Amino acid sequence: MRRGPPLGTNQYKTVRGLARGLAVLRALNAAPGGISTIGELAQACAMHRTTVKRLLETLRTEGLVRHSDREGQYYLTFEVRRLSEGFEDEAWVEEIAGPMMADAVPRLVWPCDLTTPEAGFMVVRESTHRLSTLSQHRAMIGERLPLLVTAAGRAYLAACSATEREALLELVRARDDAIGRQAGDDAYVARVLRETRRRGYGYNDGEWSREASFSAIAVPVEAGGRPIASVSVIFPKAAVSTEDLESRYLPQLARLARAIGRRARSRLAS
Repeated sequence: MRRGPPLGTNQYKTVRGLARGLAVLRALNAAPGGISTIGELAQACAMHRTTVKRLLETLRTEGLVRHSDREGQYYLTFEVRRLSEGFEDEAWVEEIAGPMMADAVPRLVWPCDLTTPEAGFMVVRESTHRLSTLSQHRAMIGERLPLLVTAAGRAYLAACSATEREALLELVRARDDAIGRQAGDDAYVARVLRETRRRGYGYNDGEWSREASFSAIAVPVEAGGRPIASVSVIFPKAAVSTEDLESRYLPQLARLARAIGRRARSRLAS
């Protein structure tokens, strides 16, 4: 006989202490250099300093964080990475895309993300934000990017089949918010696709309200005649001219996408 609450219900109460501990870990991971003070973490997590101190000491006892040489600072240990060893993602992302993106940092200069579609979003699977000296973001892995207002989403939607595109848009239309309504605007969607195909790459210039100060370009990564991801370059608005985008960065980004696609095709076929 099955025990526990009925399927589809949420009768178990959440463990507040665990949720708070995870929030501290996320904030520490997002801090510059992965190092932060109790006060900075308290502000980032909207918690009292005493609560943050107690959580950090618990995490330190478990070996997940350590004291920094400077008083009051903490940093993550390698034990945090061990928590992900049971997680299986697309092997080609780690084995192929990651190293190739790292090699491209001196040529692209600006940070680069590789994203794949999931549940109506483009999810960051690999990133060079940690490697680029021009990056103004951290902890991008796992970030969900809206399909219709980001370069990554536009590049993918313009390249995928009509069947896949409709399935992705249907997921977005199911949302009861501005993003869902936007996906339901057939004229808007058609215009975005038309402009992306005419341009030859995905582009956004601050349309994503959460990142209104940033622009991006993106191209699809194709393997076996179909897109499997997008790669994008992100930079502050007005920091790069259209001429530089198309003459300097776009060719490098397209070259990277083709190289990843060729090797990914072989990896996926094996």
